[in-house]
Amino acid sequence: MNITLNQTDSTNAQLKVVLEEADYAPKVDQQVKEYSKKAQIKGFRPGKVPAALVKKMYGKSILVEQINKLLQEEISKYIKDNDVKLLGEPLPEPSQDNIDWDNQKNFEFTYQVGLLPDFNLPLDKSVEGYSVALDQKTIDEAYENLKRQFGKTTNPETSEANDFIYGELKQVDGEFASKTLIPTARVVEGQEKFLGVKAGDVIRFDIRKTFGDDNAALAHVTGLSKEVTADLNGEFEFTVDKINRTEAAELNQELFDKLFGKDEVKTEEEFDAKVRETIEENYKTEADNLLNRRIIDTLVDNVDVALPTEFFKRWLLVTNEGKLTAEQIDENFDQYTKELKWSMIKNKVVADNDLKVSNDEVVAATKQKMLAQFNMPEIPEELAESMNNYANQYLQQDNGRNYIQEYEQLLAEKVLAKLKEQMTVVEKTITSEDFRNMSF
Repeated sequence: MNITLNQTDSTNAQLKVVLEEADYAPKVDQQVKEYSKKAQIKGFRPGKVPAALVKKMYGKSILVEQINKLLQEEISKYIKDNDVKLLGEPLPEPSQDNIDWDNQKNFEFTYQVGLLPDFNLPLDKSVEGYSVALDQKTIDEAYENLKRQFGKTTNPETSEANDFIYGELKQVDGEFASKTLIPTARVVEGQEKFLGVKAGDVIRFDIRKTFGDDNAALAHVTGLSKEVTADLNGEFEFTVDKINRTEAAELNQELFDKLFGKDEVKTEEEFDAKVRETIEENYKTEADNLLNRRIIDTLVDNVDVALPTEFFKRWLLVTNEGKLTAEQIDENFDQYTKELKWSMIKNKVVADNDLKVSNDEVVAATKQKMLAQFNMPEIPEELAESMNNYANQYLQQDNGRNYIQEYEQLLAEKVLAKLKEQMTVVEKTITSEDFRNMSF
């Protein structure tokens, strides 16, 4: 066997594999013997089928199977031994379709290869991050939302501001009709039409004027997509069925227990501190996610690395056969390129800094997520063994796919943590209201 890699330019090469009969014949003969032991052919006892007959009946398929297996093994070994940095996998050249499997003894296989060159990380770039400071408006809104969320729902006879009115919405000159819930707070013009109404009343209005020409609000009211509501306009009639009103929940022990667990919070002062802590943690998470995205975008946009563009397109087409067309690949190629560059950057950071994720870390992270789902701060001693078994079963599902996903997520977190150390992060303090109003 002879394997050679002929580089045509900095990002492309041709991999050639030459097989002689001595390379594959022993494996083929061994597989024929295995078939002889298991084959069930009329006229022969099990395990007594002559090897010559098996070879005559199945020899070609055995030959193809064993050569393909040998190629995969040897090419993988060659790539690993020679530390060849590839994009995806080698793709067979079309010439291999002309092989005469019945008569050839020696075989030559050629593959198109995409090479990933070495590159330098643009770690000298700075990235802006945020430290979010809570403002009183955010705290007040959080209180209002909590009181409303856990409040008691009543059905008064007549509507008032901030009520929800349930009924049937019909298009006057059209076919649209649907049962829906209209939040009076979303009405921006003619709100008085929706106040003081009762069951059986009919309200007529221009839907675009009423909801401020807001497709998101129209989608919420009609249950249609924003794309469909973009063409929705004109006069509508709404027949009231009933009024829904939420009475704000009181700040008492019942509410404290619902939010944070029994007796975890016992006073309004403790409740206020816990609410602030929770909101701060949420904003910190959002700010961290924004910083992570900016780090990725900054590195991807500034990294200077050549890519085997045409090979990459062919590889995407081959590996996604039936799922992607050449036109779709061309249309979204910029995004595919960004994803590839980030993958290369991530792998380089891992290699340069010898980053690793242990099995214990994967299991611990999985159990932590399960605790969060059950809203438990820690694992009770009596449930420790059950939690371990549950975590292991989850990680083994789908042939270990869940394990790989958890591993990759933890590795990505370590990569981003290392990049935050190596790059200049300019932190800016911003109010929570200003942070919410940012477009990102």
